[in-house]
Amino acid sequence: MLFWLFLVGGLAARYAVGWRTLGGLLLLCVPLIDVVLLGATVLSIKDGAEPTVWHGLSAAYLGVTVVYGHRTVRWADAKFNRRFGGVAAPPPPERTSREVVSDAWKSWLRFLLAYAISVGMIFGLVALVGTLDRSAPLLVWLNPLTKVLVYSLIWPIATTIWPGKTPEPANENR
Repeated sequence: MLFWLFLVGGLAARYAVGWRTLGGLLLLCVPLIDVVLLGATVLSIKDGAEPTVWHGLSAAYLGVTVVYGHRTVRWADAKFNRRFGGVAAPPPPERTSREVVSDAWKSWLRFLLAYAISVGMIFGLVALVGTLDRSAPLLVWLNPLTKVLVYSLIWPIATTIWPGKTPEPANENR
């Protein structure tokens, strides 16, 4: 929640209000939120708190934001810049079917990295707890994360099998 609050606040300050310095400072705080969340989660478990699904969610969330956070900030910054900064949207690039297939696999590999980070953090928390029976609420998140990883593999496989047509070069003799 704080990720989105700082992101929207920073972009609104930068573009809607024109406070570029404050907007930049708020955007710089976005990655710090991940560090604070990680620290709070680890301290909570280290201090003897009973692990809950919320601790597991924070580990799953952190894996995703580490991989996708910067891309999300860049995407939102470009959207706000077009909306409030008056910058024209770039035309969509014409991509070959090979580029489409490559992008589909890169996207899946990005999620694989997020998955690996999330699972690593979950097992790190399990190690902090010390026993598997007390760690069950943390391990609950392995199921949905694994399902998303497996189901999201459908897109790059389908794109590889049916990549679509490559646009034909423009004929200037017409």
